Amino acid sequence: MPRLAGQDRARLPDSAFAYIDSQGRRRLPIHDESHVRNALSRFNQVGFENPVARERARKRLLTAAKKLGIVPIGFITAQLQATDSHVSLPGGFVTFLMTDIEGSTGLLRRLGEHYEALLTGVRRILRSAVRSGRGKVIDERADEFFAVFRSPAAAIEAATTVQRRVARGSWPEAIEVRVRAGIHSGRPSLTSLGYIGLPVHTVARVCSAARGGQILASGDTMAALKDGQTGVRCRSLGRRRLKGLPTAVELVEIEVTPADARPDR
Repeated sequence: MPRLAGQDRARLPDSAFAYIDSQGRRRLPIHDESHVRNALSRFNQVGFENPVARERARKRLLTAAKKLGIVPIGFITAQLQATDSHVSLPGGFVTFLMTDIEGSTGLLRRLGEHYEALLTGVRRILRSAVRSGRGKVIDERADEFFAVFRSPAAAIEAATTVQRRVARGSWPEAIEVRVRAGIHSGRPSLTSLGYIGLPVHTVARVCSAARGGQILASGDTMAALKDGQTGVRCRSLGRRRLKGLPTAVELVEIEVTPADARPDR
């Protein structure tokens, strides 16, 4: 990205910067998409004067990213927390679960103010399933949800639990809510910013490849299961090229049976 020229920088208002120090020096320009992405990547390199200034800059940056519709893969927004926020996250070989709600924009237009109740209900289901599997929630942003588990089996169980409970849920205007889920295992870097690396990119792409109501797991996750046991039925979808990834990824569909997913009466 070209460096912002002095004259162009001077013409920008203070609101176009995420951080202004006590001397009036303006840092982290956020006036357009490319500069917001650059600010996200450089945030932890900035020497903030104090934690209050850092938190203020963090909020400005996240607000700008939200307005531009930016969801930085590999740098999840909730990881722009205080530098000790990663302490409780597991390191080494972990399994990620990522979900989103299919057709969320259409649901928002249809439900209006009632969409909040839908989103709250889905998040409640997701958090409960993650807790039951002794996982950790990493990020919740709009309809997207990101969690980590030490056990691949626990991540799969959490995903199937989510699909069953969502299918049985009582939603505003009796609409059908469909969540897609992606699962991938690997060894990401755990830094002061949280998880960074190809495994984070991969789980996002696996999730994007799923349709509503479907759970897709990578071959790496399936290979990590002890004795190949999942407790659920699954079928191989073969290797797929997923956007932005250097090699094809083996995808496996975790099946949720109709009996499991039947709405409660």
